[in-house]
Amino acid sequence: MTSPTPPRAPVPGQGVSPRLIATDLDGTLLHDDKTVSERTVAALAAAERAGVDVFFVTGRPARWMDVVSDHVHGHGLAICANGAAVVDLHRGRRFVEVSPLPLGAAREVVEALRAAAPGTSFAVERTGGIHYEPHYPPFHRDPAAVTAPVEKLLADDFDPPPGPAPTALGAGDEVIAAPVGAPDAVPVGAQGAAPVGAPDTGPPRTAGITAQAPAPGAVAGEIPTAGPGQPVLKLLAHHDAWEPDVFLALAREAAGSLASITRSSPTALLEISGPGVSKARTLARCCAARGIAPEQVTAFGDMPNDMEMLAWAGASYAMANAHPDVLAVTTGRTASNNEDGVAAVIERLLGL
Repeated sequence: MTSPTPPRAPVPGQGVSPRLIATDLDGTLLHDDKTVSERTVAALAAAERAGVDVFFVTGRPARWMDVVSDHVHGHGLAICANGAAVVDLHRGRRFVEVSPLPLGAAREVVEALRAAAPGTSFAVERTGGIHYEPHYPPFHRDPAAVTAPVEKLLADDFDPPPGPAPTALGAGDEVIAAPVGAPDAVPVGAQGAAPVGAPDTGPPRTAGITAQAPAPGAVAGEIPTAGPGQPVLKLLAHHDAWEPDVFLALAREAAGSLASITRSSPTALLEISGPGVSKARTLARCCAARGIAPEQVTAFGDMPNDMEMLAWAGASYAMANAHPDVLAVTTGRTASNNEDGVAAVIERLLGL
């Protein structure tokens, strides 16, 4: 299931700064070695000084946000897990809101994908960690993960043992999923952030996106990250034989009515979220809380999981290294992630 994407708002006029910059991380803001360049750090800081909010909007889990934690100013928020989680990077990556994948829907997706693509293996990312089936590829394994059939990992009473403190993501690790967050969350909009930049233009035109309230099924407040009852943020599905885009199309046909299905990996690895969950929907709510309309947003991305966000934003840029489908939904293009394409656009917008 893909969440509804509203018509694109008018593109801001030349030389007009946005009120908010939304950027993906891997393949977009970060170099391939998972670092942030000095040029990009300077551009992000200049945007904040100019009164422009910066939101990192990523498929990464919260625990892999250390690389940019020092570069989010003011509000401190980031959107993780393809929109399934809003976290506060200023408060130890604590959850502000999560939009879970219901267990029943997750189990139905597993059945549908096993029937459509025999040999699919699964991992389950909950708020307290990621857990794997025995044949799921190694990628970046968490030493605290439980290895078991997916039926056990998706059981109502699943209670993983507590693990060690999470480790940071290293250069060369493939970003898929990992343990996230910490308890003591607060509702969206309770961070005290006020609209910045241009005057308030009223609620964004979101054409079906409920921008002023949490998504249906969203959870705020005390969000468990240990013991039973941890919400499922994503179901991961991998196949050794399918070509990535073909596997994505197959999965959407077989299970798209049950969940939101996308991908950001160069392998045949699918990221499956709750119905209607996407980067675009969560970003729309965060913008609405600040009185920011879509035409005041400039977004950057490179992979299919960015497409709804890029189509929603008034101005959007595909990286030179972007997936071909991404190029078709953006209003502009910029240099590759390794050539600081995000920084180049910010510098131009700010007249630096």
